[in-house]
Amino acid sequence: MKHIRFRYLILGLGMMFLVGTAGQIKETLSDNAKVIHKIPTTHKVVAITIDDGPHPKTTPQILAVLKAKQVKATFFVLGEEVERFPEILSQEVAAGHEIGSHAYSHAHLSRIREDKIDPEMEKAEMVISRIAPKPTLFRPPGGLYNHAVLEIAGRHHYTMILWSVDTKDWSAPPVDKVVDVVLNNIKPGSIVLFHDGSYPLPTAQALEIIIDRLKEQGYEFITISELLEYYEIRPTLSLD
Repeated sequence: MKHIRFRYLILGLGMMFLVGTAGQIKETLSDNAKVIHKIPTTHKVVAITIDDGPHPKTTPQILAVLKAKQVKATFFVLGEEVERFPEILSQEVAAGHEIGSHAYSHAHLSRIREDKIDPEMEKAEMVISRIAPKPTLFRPPGGLYNHAVLEIAGRHHYTMILWSVDTKDWSAPPVDKVVDVVLNNIKPGSIVLFHDGSYPLPTAQALEIIIDRLKEQGYEFITISELLEYYEIRPTLSLD
């Protein structure tokens, strides 16, 4: 009986550990694809991510702020916008920013036929790779995905990146509202979502304030690939 009780005790402790760890990691795996919302870390590092560009007005404004603040960001670009404004993508690359894919046309991939998903990824990858390194990071438009999207992203060897802080700057709220959303929700390992796909947006002006405020708090801004290097899995239960 003691032996049986001991086995159940170990099983229970193991289940508690798995549940706790899963809650910390918050990621979904499918083949080679991972879905990352944030990185579990104790280091005060965060990533700025910018979707939907490049745009001929908004993106240069953002690039100017990032250059002045000496901050690198990760841009998730649309293939069709890269075709329209390749010189702006070249500016992002020359400035040392990281480039990820946001598909080709901003179609919501989980809502289209499965045979249309791969062409969205493939065509975007093709046009991006003419100017930037082949993307290894992918963000589905709208953050929407299903098993088919995960599976196809895995075949492309993408890591799927979502976010933990959504500024909703695409709706053109006041600058102070964008700032407050970030400052009130930022944590070590956060991935912050901004946009540069339309004009005018409060994004550049908000970034000026956000970067200064978070630097004052000891935060460092890094790219997504750099943020992934800070990934920590911390046990939630000690058996000592």
